[in-house]
Amino acid sequence: MFSKACQYGIKASVYIASQSALDNRVSLKDIAFSINSPEAFTAKILHQLAKSDILDSLKGPTGGFVIPKGRAETIKLSDIVLAIDGDSIYMGCALGFGSCDARQPCPMHNKFAEIRDDLKRMLHNTSLYELAHGLDGGISFLKR
Repeated sequence: MFSKACQYGIKASVYIASQSALDNRVSLKDIAFSINSPEAFTAKILHQLAKSDILDSLKGPTGGFVIPKGRAETIKLSDIVLAIDGDSIYMGCALGFGSCDARQPCPMHNKFAEIRDDLKRMLHNTSLYELAHGLDGGISFLKR
């Protein structure tokens, strides 16, 4: 459903949010290890997220990545998905046709449109804070 980059972007954002809540800045190496992602690929993703104001990148010996207090509550999953994958997830055809709409629907169009709408609603209504809080409480995990 999400690209590999987007999956890593969500995991990294959740991890950074959970660490930021504890007043910790995290390094690229720590993030990549914690989400089981290649370091170079993670660096590119984090750059995109910083450019989109999802997280802050601080340089220097005390640098790292952080999400300032209070911001995790306002960042929605849809913000992360948009920063990495764009909005194509809300418009794609279930069968992969380049153009699929109510005028020329594929056999799955109407059912899939409902699923896309539910997904969009969930992404717009789920905050980074909610996911980081589950991680902090041991309810969810980022690595198997």
